[in-house]
Amino acid sequence: MAKKPETASRIADNKKAAYNYFFEERLEAGMVLEGWEVKSLREGKVQLTDGYIVVREDEIFIIGLQIHPLNTASTHISPDKVRTRKLLLHREEIKRLVGKVKQKGYTLVPLNLHWKAGKIKCELALAKGKAEHDKRDTIKDREGKREVARAMKVHRT
Repeated sequence: MAKKPETASRIADNKKAAYNYFFEERLEAGMVLEGWEVKSLREGKVQLTDGYIVVREDEIFIIGLQIHPLNTASTHISPDKVRTRKLLLHREEIKRLVGKVKQKGYTLVPLNLHWKAGKIKCELALAKGKAEHDKRDTIKDREGKREVARAMKVHRT
């Protein structure tokens, strides 16, 4: 019996992205991966936090994404856990993103890796960097929500 493809389960999240950037637009891109990388991603052996996206010659690449090789899946090859991986988007999307990235302050940020219809997808965002005071506001909001949740929890008991 064939295995059902995963619908949209998350593999890894870039938790620092929301702290460091304002998201203008979100996109989903495919990735060019090797077989051992897919097996490692199934096991969750990935770190997305240090990853960033660059544009080279009208192509988009993710750099710094660490996929740790499994000992059993990569015996006959020498895997490179931090190699540059190509992201797959339509040419029109790439041209539009390149135009935006060339504007001051815009960058492309990887947000998460997830399964979609049996394929691994990378969600990325066109983002602007936050200033230090914006980051402090983010921390205040988060702490305020945490205190309200604590108060509600104590009040219920």
